[in-house]
Amino acid sequence: MFQFKNMFRNNVNIMTTEEILFNEIEEFNNSDKRKWMVTGDKYYRVENDIFNRKMLRHTEDGAVEEKSKANNKLAHGFAKNLTDEKIGYLLTKDYSLDCDNKEYIEKVKNVLGKYFQYTLTNLGTETSNKGIAWLQVYIDEQGQFKTMIIPAEQCIPIWTDNTHTELQAMIRYYVQTVYEGRDKKEITRVEYYTPEQIDFYVLDGKQLIRDIENNEGGPVLHYRKGEEWKSWGKVPFIPWKNNRLEYPDIRFIKSLIDNYDLSRSDIANFIEDTKNLIYVLKGYGGEDLGEFMRDLNYYRAIKIDDPQDGGVDTLNPTIDIQAAKEHFEQLKRDIKEFGQSVNMDLDKFGSSPSGIALKFLYSGLDLKCNHLEVEFKRAFEQLLHFVNIYLAETSQGNYQNIDVDIIFNRDIQINETEAIDNCINSQDVISEETIIANHPWVKDVEAEQKRLAEERKEKANRNAQMFDLPFSKSVMDDEE
Repeated sequence: MFQFKNMFRNNVNIMTTEEILFNEIEEFNNSDKRKWMVTGDKYYRVENDIFNRKMLRHTEDGAVEEKSKANNKLAHGFAKNLTDEKIGYLLTKDYSLDCDNKEYIEKVKNVLGKYFQYTLTNLGTETSNKGIAWLQVYIDEQGQFKTMIIPAEQCIPIWTDNTHTELQAMIRYYVQTVYEGRDKKEITRVEYYTPEQIDFYVLDGKQLIRDIENNEGGPVLHYRKGEEWKSWGKVPFIPWKNNRLEYPDIRFIKSLIDNYDLSRSDIANFIEDTKNLIYVLKGYGGEDLGEFMRDLNYYRAIKIDDPQDGGVDTLNPTIDIQAAKEHFEQLKRDIKEFGQSVNMDLDKFGSSPSGIALKFLYSGLDLKCNHLEVEFKRAFEQLLHFVNIYLAETSQGNYQNIDVDIIFNRDIQINETEAIDNCINSQDVISEETIIANHPWVKDVEAEQKRLAEERKEKANRNAQMFDLPFSKSVMDDEE
C-alpha cells in the first residue's frame, strides 16, 4: 500500500497525509500544466484572449481605458476546428477489436456498452484540449461496470516513474454546490485514491478534514460485491494522453491564433475609426471641435476667421490591404501547418486529387493522429485490466492473458473513381473479400458478402428457369 510517509528520508517533522494532499492541490492549482488545460478548454469554446483586450490612453496620471475608441474583439475558432477535424478523422467511425477469441470480444463489448464509441470521442476531445484525459472505472449500485470521464483540471496524478506509465495514487478535487438550511454555498471535496482504497475529505480553509457525509470519510475499498467491499488492485483511473509530452494542441498554435485575432481586430478598428474623413482646420472661428462638427452636420457649412489663409482640408487615411491580406493568409497557413491540419491548398492538387496527393494533404493530420492512436492503444490495454477483473468477479470467465488489439478506423478521404478502378483491376489477383473491403461504397463487408451471395443465387434461379435447366441446390450451397 502506498503511503506518503515512505517519501520522507527521516522521521523528523513528517507531514500528515492531509497536509501533503493540501500542498499537492495548491501546487497543481498554480502550475503551468493546469493553466494550459484551462486555456485549451477556453480556446475550444472560442473564448480567446482577445476578449480581454482594452484600449488604453496614456495620460500624466497613467493609463486610462479609452471607451470612445473602437475595440472590436474578433475571436476565431481555429482551435475548435483543428480538434474537431482530428477527432472526426480518427474517432468518429466505429472502433474494431482484433482477437482470436471471438467470445471474449463480444463480452468486452457488452461490458463497455454500446456507447463506448461516444466515450472515446469525448476522451479524444478532452485530451486534445488539455493534454491528458482521465477515465474513472467504477461499479454502480446495480453491480454494472461503468466508466466516467473526469475533467483533467480536477485530477492530480502521483506517478511511480518519470515516464508516467503507472499510477501510484490519484488526488481528485472539485467544487460542489450544497445547501446548508436555506443558504447556498460552495465546498471543495477531495478524494484520494490508492490501489487499495479511497479516502474522502472536505477542504476547510487551508486544511483537509474527513468528509463524514461521504462513507464517513473512509477509507473504503473501491467497489462493493454484494455486502463485501473489494479493491481493483490498481488506481481506478486510466490516462488517455494526447502525446508523449502530455501537451494540449493549443500549446503549439496559441501565439499564432492570438496574432490573427489581434490583427483582424485592429483592421476592424481602423475601418470603424476612419469611416469618416479627418478634417484639418485653418483659421476656424468656433470655440471647440464639438461646435465644428455640429455646424458641419446641421448647416453643412462652417465659419472661418481668416478668409485668406483659413479653410478646411481633409485627409483620407488608407491601409495597405494587400499587405494585410498576405499577413492573414500566412498566419492561416502557419496555424494549419503547426496545428498539423489538412493542407487545403487545392490550387496545387486540383479539385479531385489522386490517392497519392490525398496522402500528402493528410500527412500532417496522419502524423498527429498516429501519436494519439499509440497513446490510446496503451490506455485501452489498461482498461482491459479492469474489464477482466469484472468478468472474473461476475463468473463470466478468466481472460487475464488474452491479447486484444483495438483498431481505430479512420475516416480517410479517397478518390472514389480511382479506388473503384483499382478494385476492378484487382479481380482474380486478390480475394473477393479484400476487394469488397476496399470498395468505397461498402460500409459492412459481411453484410455485402451476404447480399452478393443472395443475388447470385437468385440470378442462377432465373437462368435455370429461363433455359429450363435443372437447378442444383448443392452447387449453390457450395457457393454460399
